[in-house]
Amino acid sequence: MKQETVEATYLIETPLEPEKIAAIMAGEQSSGTFVKVAGETDELRARAAADVLSVEELESAAAPSLASAYLERKKAPGPWRRAKVRIAYPVVNIGANLPTLAATVAGNLYDLGEVTGLRLLDVSLGQSYRDRFDKPRLGIAGTRDYVGVHDRPLFGTIIKPNVGMRAHEIADLVELLCDAGVDFIKDDEICADPDHAPLAERVPAVMARIRAHRERAGRDVMMAFNITDETDAMRRHAELVEREGGSCVMASLNWCGLSAMQSLRRATPLAVHGHRNGFGAFSRHPLLGIGFDAYQTLYRLAGVDHMHVHGIGGKFSDQAEEVAAAARRCLRPLADDASDSSDVVMPAFSSGQSAGTLPATAMATGSSDFLFMAGGGILAHPDGPAAGVRSLRQAWQAVVQGLSLEAAAGSRSALAAALRFFGS
Repeated sequence: MKQETVEATYLIETPLEPEKIAAIMAGEQSSGTFVKVAGETDELRARAAADVLSVEELESAAAPSLASAYLERKKAPGPWRRAKVRIAYPVVNIGANLPTLAATVAGNLYDLGEVTGLRLLDVSLGQSYRDRFDKPRLGIAGTRDYVGVHDRPLFGTIIKPNVGMRAHEIADLVELLCDAGVDFIKDDEICADPDHAPLAERVPAVMARIRAHRERAGRDVMMAFNITDETDAMRRHAELVEREGGSCVMASLNWCGLSAMQSLRRATPLAVHGHRNGFGAFSRHPLLGIGFDAYQTLYRLAGVDHMHVHGIGGKFSDQAEEVAAAARRCLRPLADDASDSSDVVMPAFSSGQSAGTLPATAMATGSSDFLFMAGGGILAHPDGPAAGVRSLRQAWQAVVQGLSLEAAAGSRSALAAALRFFGS
């Protein structure tokens, strides 16, 4: 390549020549437009124009995935040709500007009249460009160090009921969960700063119980407070958590946005737990939106420490391999030519998890470096939350020993009860 670039990979659908569409995409997102304009010199194009690296045509479709008034006016006939396109964008056009990076690799491409489907699959970058952005403050190693767990996954849970409890009731539940043996607790994504449990009351009440547990049991529990809000408020909330001795804050990535997440990262030394709620709106249609590989690149450049990937066998629509691939991507350094092997984030599994889904999660991840969050799997265990936590630890022992859960349950009562209640 002629200079440092960011590469983006797309899936497109069009009744036109895919090579022509790829050239339109490259021009639209760099120096070109639909006609040559004054000032568009050869020197400028050589310096700033994006390059089409490859166009790989795939099997065509009999009908368009999305409507296009532009193509309807042109009376363009099928077939609807699909192709994988790779485009390189010069870094000099973007700088260390995360929203502009997103606008470059995505932006108006979704509105192009020539396409009836367009999906951003991946964004690849080099270490020198990655180094211009924020990195995790704790990441996997720092999160493990904080809770003192290094030889297994971290077992966590979510505050339930999702909303409605008052600050003192949440604090009571947190104390119960700490005593039950969890490593990690988080707020639900829809409970941020509600009137019935505002952060100004909730954070001190909860942290008093966590500090007391630390004194009593000699171990730390990480609590991710949901501080989703406008940017200045999130910074204030993070300062409150830090003053109270907390270790982690959580934010809804899609609704705060890239800039707010960058501002939060730069304002706090705490772990930032990235919740991707709403990701299905970007990803669920196969010919529209943003795939996880591209999505995680953008938000990891904002410096998050943990990234949600949903769960295997859970309540959401993801295929097991989609979840597994997302987790494995979190565990790889971000840059293609990575020189910093610690530049990884902890994948966070949730959504209908219990002891029965742990072996499949471990096999898919190929590592113990993940956060396994079981809401009902802990809180609804028939023998109580402490047994719910034991069931997860017993399931992990079975994984390590190469035993099936059914075989291991014969001598492990908490696991046996979990399998009877939740299934496997």
